Amino acid sequence: MTQSPKYQRCLVMAGGGFRFPYYLGMYAAAVDSGNPPDLLLASCGGSIAAAVIQALPDDAQRKAWVSSPAMYAFLCGLQSTPKAAIGRSFVRALKRRLQKGRTKLVPDLFDDYFFEIPPELPLPPRQSYDAPAVAIVGGKILFEPEDVGQLRAGRKLFAETVFGDARSAALLDGMVSPLSAPQWGDNAIAPRLLTDVGMPIGDAVRISISDMFYFRCHAHEDQHYMGGVIDLFPIEVAQRMAHSVVIEMKAPFSQNAAIPALRAVLGIDGNQRLRHIHAQRADVWIDSSDVEQVLRSSGMQQKLAWRENRIRLVMPADYRSFVVQVETQWQYGYQRAREAFAKAAAGEKPQMRHATKHNRPAP
Repeated sequence: MTQSPKYQRCLVMAGGGFRFPYYLGMYAAAVDSGNPPDLLLASCGGSIAAAVIQALPDDAQRKAWVSSPAMYAFLCGLQSTPKAAIGRSFVRALKRRLQKGRTKLVPDLFDDYFFEIPPELPLPPRQSYDAPAVAIVGGKILFEPEDVGQLRAGRKLFAETVFGDARSAALLDGMVSPLSAPQWGDNAIAPRLLTDVGMPIGDAVRISISDMFYFRCHAHEDQHYMGGVIDLFPIEVAQRMAHSVVIEMKAPFSQNAAIPALRAVLGIDGNQRLRHIHAQRADVWIDSSDVEQVLRSSGMQQKLAWRENRIRLVMPADYRSFVVQVETQWQYGYQRAREAFAKAAAGEKPQMRHATKHNRPAP
């Protein structure tokens, strides 16, 4: 495959969950500060924002889309499954925390999940304008449903996969997945990083927001895929694809929930990986380490419905409140990014402002 020229500037949209509107604010701040990205590298919830930015040509249209009645209805449509029974959920989480070693058994990503995602993700049709390229991170599942529960015995279960265009694929040709390195121990990720130029963007986004134990893996043409959590902070991929990298500084993961989940499925210590990310080179670090504190009452909330014996995802009670919260999230991203670009221009060293732990990898 012929090597293509690198992109000039990559904005990494890593995570965000269903607070993804804050990435629209970050993108707007990058443009307003004279640093427009020509590549968006997205994982998990950030992939929704990236798809909206690529499809719509201005901030007003993008904000209107993510705060639309259709998006509100979609988010309200996430429903609990019987696997989200409160007692069962806590027992399974405790077992993962007490489990020694990494990814001993082939995990069940087909039937063991808490929430059903509505079948239609409301993404806008793409308009014609000079849009940034989009590359979306996911993971191809290398086992079948009948393998679930078997001893892994060193088998590689996932292949990190980047969905994008031909130029992105050329830039990543021959790359080894950074998550497969021996420094991460006996992990379940195959060495070869895959690319896919034929995946429809709607399916790529659905793949990326799939999150083990939260949402079912996504099927496309007889293949199954897991979410962008396989490489939630793809800084090495960004460095390979672009001359300049803009990425977030994230708070550490919770040792009670997130770390055991990552260890059980991927065989990775999420906080070890995060420290490695923060030690690498990036041209601009956007400090969103306080997002759980600042936006804790904004957007989707996880609630324990004791009478129903269910963990539920709860949206704002009415559409008007949802629109207000989208604006709050957008402004958070815009302000944090403007601050980061200003500090980078002044040569200031980035410092993390907060250390609230994430309870789970954000879908």
